[in-house]
Amino acid sequence: MFFDAVRNNKRVVQIFLALITLPFAFWGVDSYVRNTGAGADLARVGDTKITILQFDQAWRAQQDRMRQVLGASFLPESMNTPAARLAVLNSLVDQRLLLLEASQGRLGAGDDLLRDVIAKIPALQENGRFSMARYQAALAAQGMSQAQFEAQMRQDLTLQQLVGAVGDTGIAGNKVVDKLLRIQTEERQIAEWRFTPGQFADQVKITLPAIEKYYAQNLKRFEVAEQAKVEYVLLSLEGLLAQVKPSDGEVTAWYESHQDRYQQAEERRASHILILASGEVDREKARAKAEDVLKEVQKSPAKFAELARQHSQDPGSAEKGGDLGFFGRGMMVKPFEDSVFGLRENELSGLVQSEFGYHIIKLTAIKPGKLRSLADARPEIEEELRRQAASRQFAEAAETFSNMIYEQPDSLQPAAEKFRLKIQQSGWLPRGLSPDKLAGLGQLGNQKVLAAVFSDDSLKNKRNTEAVEVAPNTLLAARVIEYRPASTQPLAIVKAEIEALLKAEEEAVLARAAGESKLRELQQGAEDKLAWAPVRRVSRQDGRQLPEASLKAIFRADVRQLPAYVGADAEGGGYMLYKIMTVSHPEKVDDNRRKALQAEYGTILGQEDFAAYLAGLRLRYKIDINKSALESKER
Repeated sequence: MFFDAVRNNKRVVQIFLALITLPFAFWGVDSYVRNTGAGADLARVGDTKITILQFDQAWRAQQDRMRQVLGASFLPESMNTPAARLAVLNSLVDQRLLLLEASQGRLGAGDDLLRDVIAKIPALQENGRFSMARYQAALAAQGMSQAQFEAQMRQDLTLQQLVGAVGDTGIAGNKVVDKLLRIQTEERQIAEWRFTPGQFADQVKITLPAIEKYYAQNLKRFEVAEQAKVEYVLLSLEGLLAQVKPSDGEVTAWYESHQDRYQQAEERRASHILILASGEVDREKARAKAEDVLKEVQKSPAKFAELARQHSQDPGSAEKGGDLGFFGRGMMVKPFEDSVFGLRENELSGLVQSEFGYHIIKLTAIKPGKLRSLADARPEIEEELRRQAASRQFAEAAETFSNMIYEQPDSLQPAAEKFRLKIQQSGWLPRGLSPDKLAGLGQLGNQKVLAAVFSDDSLKNKRNTEAVEVAPNTLLAARVIEYRPASTQPLAIVKAEIEALLKAEEEAVLARAAGESKLRELQQGAEDKLAWAPVRRVSRQDGRQLPEASLKAIFRADVRQLPAYVGADAEGGGYMLYKIMTVSHPEKVDDNRRKALQAEYGTILGQEDFAAYLAGLRLRYKIDINKSALESKER
């Protein structure tokens, strides 16, 4: 959810990184209060409204997020349901409630905080420092103004204050944590016995009438879905990239107008001797020692490396004679950096104090800042110009491509020739594949593509399908070239399969019945003659030891009298019996585990507090949702 992105400054910073690829739905608190936007209202929150335009922006952003997470397996049509649309709208309502509360509470983010957060965004830094050029380029790539982005960031920081005030206050009491920890760390010593279906194989005979009855009652199970072979073409941004080559003049013009991107900052190489210091008393002793070493260095500057190996307490550089290699500004602590960049080559510093202690520095080399040559920068300039040109071409070509596919429906050849595309052929595509099997079809594994392929127009008239977006900046159009209707496999082919299925089911029923019968006998005090498997310990903390159903049965068992017996269905069929022999708790629990559990439970309480806070806001403000407009809107 949106408020997850404003929990702390790190997440706020990541909002800009997401902005590079995802559109934002809103521009600041003011845009809500002024009720901007056009079109019918999908909802009203207090005196404000949520319009179709605002919903569409959020809808596209959510689709982009899902596409990034799921990749090729993302199905746009899976979001086009009344339930999915209502979920997005409810998220907008929650955001609106928070913004109204922030506005009424006069919460806001000052200019100093805003500047500080933006300056720390890694994507906007160059050589460890904020770059205005990168900032402006990133905004331009997204089509945003500086004012728009800063309004969004100010809103996020404002919401952080509100969300943090509620969501970060969950406190888990010591007694509750101790009780949870006791439950979590409890161990039960068990032995097990399994009734397997195979033990009852001789007791099961499947008759022909039973097979025929199952076949008749489950004909759909033996249907072979209709299938089609298609030819298809792909128009993609990546495909157009190969067709674009910027001219020398374009490369040169770009280089000359963006030289700030190719400026390499000055770097310096230094060696140092570090005398560590911590605390006032230790610092005085360290300073005295550093002053003695400085005198030695000043007396014999040529022996700096030898003296560094002898006296320096920096384990990373002492054995290398104090050498730190080349570095630029922003890579060292400030007092150290200021001193290095104030020295002349081969000059010695005096004592330089930093948070680590006292440094004696020698500047050994200077690598002046320089502009990268055009020849050096050419490959990345060509790539950027190619991508820009291909993006423009794709935007222009997409509409023409779609129109040609529709207006010349009897062949893909005209579109293929115009855009220099290869006509490809598929294997047999089955209708009605489950989502988990679609990925095996590659770019044809798209529900919208398959729906178009198996439409009446495609099958009966052999016309082109519409151009379908199967991935970002990728359009696919297909045409059926061969078709097989759905059919049902005859009984003779599936008889053995049905017989094996019925046999396995009957064996599993007998195994379960035998297991449950034996469990009742043991629980009623019958003599235990089972040859149990070796004893082992299980706990809730390591749920991988046993199937979930077995673990639940073991820890729900009444253990006031031991041994205790429980049972559970076994994975793959059959029935498991468990004999609980002892119950124990660790004598001592690691304090780190206790703290981690307390923090985790505190987070859960904070989330519950925040959910309750949102529920309270929904009661405080009048909320009207136009469900009919939401569900009838085509997407």
